[in-house]
Amino acid sequence: MSQARAPKQFLAIAGVPVLIRSLNAFLAMPEITSLTVAVRAPEMQRVREQIAEHLPNPSKPVTVVEGGDSRQESVSKALASLTAAQADDIVLVHDAVRPLIDADTISRTIEAVQKHGAAIVGTPALDTVKVVERTSDGAIVTSTIPRERVVLAQTPQGFRAGLLRKAFAEAEADGFVGTDEASLAERAGIPVAVVAGPPRNFKITQPGDLELAEFYFSAPESR
Repeated sequence: MSQARAPKQFLAIAGVPVLIRSLNAFLAMPEITSLTVAVRAPEMQRVREQIAEHLPNPSKPVTVVEGGDSRQESVSKALASLTAAQADDIVLVHDAVRPLIDADTISRTIEAVQKHGAAIVGTPALDTVKVVERTSDGAIVTSTIPRERVVLAQTPQGFRAGLLRKAFAEAEADGFVGTDEASLAERAGIPVAVVAGPPRNFKITQPGDLELAEFYFSAPESR
C-alpha cells in the first residue's frame, strides 16, 4: 500500500510509522505504566507487526485491542480492557496521528488530572470564531464568540479512570455520541481543565503534514 493510500497512523516519518512515534513518546514517560492501542479488526495484525518490528522490547506493556468504527467506540473498548485500573488511576487518551506530542505536555496533563480529575490539551483560537446558520444559500453569521473563550482541543485528554467510565456509561445509556472524551465528561457534569499545548502537536491529516513533522523530528532538540 502506498503512503498516499495508507491510513494516516501507518504513514512513515523518516522511515518510522506515525503510530510508533506516538507510542515512543509515551513509552519514554516514567509516569506511564502501560499502553493500549485500539484499532479496527482488519488492521490489528498490521499494528502488531509494526510494534514487533519497531518496538521489539518495549519498556512497558503495549497491548493491541479491537476498536470500533468511531473514536468513541474505540476508546470505550480500550477502557473496558483496562480491568485492573482503579477508580483513581489516570487514563490518557491520545490520537495516534499526533506523533509530535512532547514529554512536558504529557507531564503537565497528568499533573492537571491529579489536581482536577480531568484535563485536556488545548491551544488558543487565533482566528475570529463565528457561529453560523446553514441555509440553502450557504452559511449566515449569527454571532461572534470572543476568542479568549475558545480553545482548540488536542490530545492527550486525561481522566481519573472512574470519572471516564462514568462519562462513557452515561453517554452509552442515552445514546449520546460526542466528538471527544471531554465532551462526554462535560455532559456528565465533570469539570475539565485545559493544559496549554504547543502548536507542533498537530494531527497528521494532509500530505504536507508529513514533511512538516519530519522537519520537526530532524531538528536538533528532537534528537
